[in-house]
Amino acid sequence: MQMYANRGGNSNVLGFEISDNSITVWFKGTARSYTYSYVSAGSHNVERMKTLALNGSGLNSYINRNVKFNYV
Repeated sequence: MQMYANRGGNSNVLGFEISDNSITVWFKGTARSYTYSYVSAGSHNVERMKTLALNGSGLNSYINRNVKFNYV
């Protein structure tokens, strides 16, 4: 797991792991991880989430607005 930079300072995202066709996200206060795949969330959303994760900003908001329950 790579730690999320949380540049805005108020994200619930703790860390993430990027794969070719998915991104797995860990949130603060939960023991489980959430994997968003091309199949479950759509390739466009997953690729956007990868970019946001690497930039350390906007991932939590993006998940809540676009793919909240679309995890595997």
